[in-house]
Amino acid sequence: AHLSVRFDAARVSAGQLSESGDAEGVSGAAGPFRTATVTPRAGGAGPGGPMTVVGRDDPGGGVDEVALLDGRWPARSGEIARSADSSLVPTMGMEVAFPGLPGGPTLTVVGVARSVTRTADAWVVPSQLPALTGPGSGGYQMLYRFTAADTAARVTAGRESVTESLPPGAAVGDQSWLTVKEAAERDTALYVPFLIAFGALGLVMSVLVVGNVVASAVGTGTRRIGILKAVGFTPPQVVRAYIGQALVPAAVGTGFGVVAGHVLAVPVLAETEEVYRTSSLAISPWVDLTVVAGVLGLVAATAWAGARRAGRLRTVDALAVGRNAATVRGRWAARLAGRLPLPRALALGLARPFARPARALAMGTAVLFGTIAVTFTVGMAASLGEVVESRAPEAADVTVPAAPPAFGPKGSDAGTDTGPGTGTETGTGTGTGTGKRPGAPRADPAAVAAAVTSTAGTGKHYSAATVRATVTGVTGTVDVTAFTGDTSWAGYTMVSGRWIDKPGEAVVPTPLLAATGTRIGGTITLNGLAEPVTVRIVGEVLYPRNDGMQVFTDASTLTAARPDLSETSHHIAVAPGTSVPGYVDALNKVLTPLGVTARSGELGSGSDMVVTLNALSATLTLMLVAVAALGVLNGVLLDTRERVREIGIHKALGMTPRQTITMIITSVVVTGLVAGAAGVPLGMALHGWVVPAMGDGVGLRLPDSVMAVYDWTEVVPLVLGGLLIAALGALLPAGWAAGSRTATALRTE
Repeated sequence: AHLSVRFDAARVSAGQLSESGDAEGVSGAAGPFRTATVTPRAGGAGPGGPMTVVGRDDPGGGVDEVALLDGRWPARSGEIARSADSSLVPTMGMEVAFPGLPGGPTLTVVGVARSVTRTADAWVVPSQLPALTGPGSGGYQMLYRFTAADTAARVTAGRESVTESLPPGAAVGDQSWLTVKEAAERDTALYVPFLIAFGALGLVMSVLVVGNVVASAVGTGTRRIGILKAVGFTPPQVVRAYIGQALVPAAVGTGFGVVAGHVLAVPVLAETEEVYRTSSLAISPWVDLTVVAGVLGLVAATAWAGARRAGRLRTVDALAVGRNAATVRGRWAARLAGRLPLPRALALGLARPFARPARALAMGTAVLFGTIAVTFTVGMAASLGEVVESRAPEAADVTVPAAPPAFGPKGSDAGTDTGPGTGTETGTGTGTGTGKRPGAPRADPAAVAAAVTSTAGTGKHYSAATVRATVTGVTGTVDVTAFTGDTSWAGYTMVSGRWIDKPGEAVVPTPLLAATGTRIGGTITLNGLAEPVTVRIVGEVLYPRNDGMQVFTDASTLTAARPDLSETSHHIAVAPGTSVPGYVDALNKVLTPLGVTARSGELGSGSDMVVTLNALSATLTLMLVAVAALGVLNGVLLDTRERVREIGIHKALGMTPRQTITMIITSVVVTGLVAGAAGVPLGMALHGWVVPAMGDGVGLRLPDSVMAVYDWTEVVPLVLGGLLIAALGALLPAGWAAGSRTATALRTE
């Protein structure tokens, strides 16, 4: 459904709503369906939050076809199908009671279903709705699809079109598919800048490798090029020959790559099918065709750029030069290096890049991008670590979590429902275990605070309680965290502004600022409590939990609203010199009679997404470093084979295998150091672009503490990392040169 609209049954009739499906711009409609907002009690537990129930005969239809994931669709009164979009999938056969309705109806869960645009929390047959509709309540739901709905403006225009002919005030609520889409893509958006960065690095390095290989083939085949031209090959034919040589291995590599891509996609697509219960997913053929054409086109263009030199060579010059082209480049560097107080092998190696500047530039560029990738990955891992810490500040040495409800007798059950309209009711218990007794007393927060204060070794202490409220202008609920005590040391990461220091002030994350259209210095009103509470925003905090729908304030700010602060956690910093384990043991002796337990450290809040990003970035970085090292290997191997006779002369004059290895590895030292020195600031710049873009993808503005993660202790090793990549690439050719026989090398032309 592009748009789902709730209507007041007292203001509009079913016939009028049916006619709205013929409005201009509507391509399809479903409904009207009767609806009711009810508060269930699942499994004998206490009442949960309100949920929306819709009466439908079947899950099918041209608009909002509901996917049945488990069980069956309700066939008669007394049955209900629950939404799977909940923190815990409802249990089949679970009874859901509605004690607040006349007659206290009880329904049995017979199915679990999903609406992709989440149009309801549960479904029943239409004949069941009258029993679930209280006096003066109930409504209709209409589901629309439009000919154009790709922007919020077009969806709004569609809403105006379908409600134009209806009585004023008939529509009491609506939901656009774009809102659901945005929520579904929020996590995916985090990956996009990251993957673009690595994808661009990989493509550039691939172009460099292909270009280097083709240029090397032209350089080593100069005499062959002359022979081809002498027997009648035209310049375009020579160029096409080298392009063909590049395309043959490229086609093989592309074929293996496409197959490997399909194999790697199988588990990802299988997981997607499991999550959405869709039909079989597969990679579209156009993707394969685009990849094959794109890669081969890229190789052909790169090979053409490298092979143009072969086409421009004069036949006589190519035949005269032969394989080992003499060069006068780099003699000044050789003379300068010879004057340095260095061993001869080192001096020869240091001068070598200046003899082949183009080849050294190609190797250096490969090392450059490898260094960029490593620098970016190190910075991103550090930034993500800062974000993880902001999810649950770790300033506390000891934490006393909020106490759960006291346990009831055997055979009791528990169920919770959080909502409204989110389909998150859960039910547990079979009548044979031990359940929590809803409404049982919790530990008195004041008594816990007194115990903390009286325990020797307590340094700083504050408590935090979370209540649900609504904010004017924001759909759904927000979490309001109320603090008692000094929270200046709590460790929350500020983006701008300052932390709260008196009643009436609040600090909120970036997404809530954006949702309310406010800024620091503005005010927001908290509703849903005993009375509305208006707070002034004094700071913007980095807090990505709960999608940033969070308000932090002082507990005294909410005094007049009389919130339930029984679920209170306590956070303690021990005094200097106090042993944390010993303090925890001493505190627990006092807390045990109260039914709570202290533990070391802050409440954990890991992130699977951060782990995934770190693992993915490490894997991609290793691949790019390997490609960079292979680029160096190709260049050094080519250079070594060209100099095989020269190396033989050096060996005849007394150069040992160890000195040969030293000379060849030293030949990439300058290249590696220069590339490393240039790659580190570029990698830092890439980090400065990608990480904020990742934050923007999930609606977060990142503070300087998340971005400023590099220091000199990391920068110096990263610069030397370029040298390490170059040395790794040169190691194999150096070993080959050191192991070659002197006589064989001298006979080589």
